[in-house]
Amino acid sequence: MKIRLAIRLLAATCAGLAAAGALAADSAADEASNKLAREIFRELIEINTTDSVGDVTASATAMAKRFRDAGFPAADVVIIGGPNEKKKNLVVRLHGTGKHKPVLLNGHLDVVEAHREDWTTDPFKLVEKDGFFYGRGSSDMKDDDAIMVATLLRMKQEGYKPNRDIILALTADEEGGCCNGVDWLVKNRRDLVDAEFVINTDGWSVMSEKGVPKMFTLGATEKVYGDYQLSVTNRGGHSSEPRPDNAIYQLAEALLRVAKYQFPMELNNVTRAYFERLATTSTPERAADIRGILKDPPDPQAVANLSKDPSQNGVMRTNCVATRVDGGHANNALPQRATANINCRVLPGHSLEEVRQDIIRVVADPEVTVRFVADNGQVSDVAPERRGYPPPPLSPAVVKPLNAVVAQMWPGVPVLPYMDAGASDAIYTNAAGMPTYGITGIAIDTDDVRAHGRDERVGVESFNKGNVFFYRYMKALTSQ
Repeated sequence: MKIRLAIRLLAATCAGLAAAGALAADSAADEASNKLAREIFRELIEINTTDSVGDVTASATAMAKRFRDAGFPAADVVIIGGPNEKKKNLVVRLHGTGKHKPVLLNGHLDVVEAHREDWTTDPFKLVEKDGFFYGRGSSDMKDDDAIMVATLLRMKQEGYKPNRDIILALTADEEGGCCNGVDWLVKNRRDLVDAEFVINTDGWSVMSEKGVPKMFTLGATEKVYGDYQLSVTNRGGHSSEPRPDNAIYQLAEALLRVAKYQFPMELNNVTRAYFERLATTSTPERAADIRGILKDPPDPQAVANLSKDPSQNGVMRTNCVATRVDGGHANNALPQRATANINCRVLPGHSLEEVRQDIIRVVADPEVTVRFVADNGQVSDVAPERRGYPPPPLSPAVVKPLNAVVAQMWPGVPVLPYMDAGASDAIYTNAAGMPTYGITGIAIDTDDVRAHGRDERVGVESFNKGNVFFYRYMKALTSQ
């Protein structure tokens, strides 16, 4: 009996030592991967990829070199497409066993404009201070680009053989420009990116408050993007003889009407499920408001209360906001023309033309012209009948490993289906019949979202943990 007990104790001790050794090895490998991801992150940030003067191809080429240097065959690292030499896309394939159809990882390399005089740091230098990484694209979305690249390089180094091919597409013109890279790939080289489903990492999934994670959002649908031009023209004249029919004043009055208007609150199956689960994790006061908007009919006061929170307001209704304005032609002349851009994020099920008609009705001035602005800048009197896409089914192949890894890394944090208030390349992959899910391990405080703004940043710890999460999730998603 004593011998058997000694054997069991020895076995338990050996198992414990083995587990401890495995944890130490995993920790060392994670830190090495984090270091690599940070190096890639710096390289991406410091290559300007704005539409005006940037070079997406330079960024794609730099990443392609990393993959080739790591031993990826040249045939599996392809730079392709684009309207010119500065806007090409990168597609990389890590071959698996072929047991299942591939998964496509999608991210964009381009970023919105940033002016040095608006920032406290150089937007095209990765600056680490006060526990954050600063730089244009640091949260949208060169952080996730770096993490996806680091994950595939780590898998290659380990000799990992996934149960399906893993395809990575890093593309141009998601933020603006004439020629969206994902759209081009789907239409012209579907063979390079065809997949059973898509993981789009454009965004952040871990929503936190003062650094404390509150929920993990699984992107299941998103709004439709639309730009509209408001314009006023008249005969102008000498500024010494002002008249009431001033184009700038007319435009300003129209913009104020748009600013004061709220589209009706509307829930779909994804946002309703999101709020139902959010109510179970919120403060009593917030939970009461959430349950109020879930009533039929919704409680108006609850709707008003939640609408004050931009992060909640964005998923409750269509939103339109002025983003650019231009007027006049000389300091000493009455303006002959004034224009503004209204950017709208439209709830699925509503068309872009429907929203154009709503703006016309709200403006209520026949002298203010409201026209649709396409992605390539072309202005037209009628908007497309684009209505967004229905939410894809929540595939167990995607959700089951996600729940497991989230529970491991953020114990007690719920996974909630979510409608992204923004817009992404998912519009193209979903339309192509490839169900697309928004998943990333990046955590951002709900009151510190700086994407597209000045001093854009992401937490250092958030970046490191997001890198480890994505590697673990991809292993769980594609394990044997």
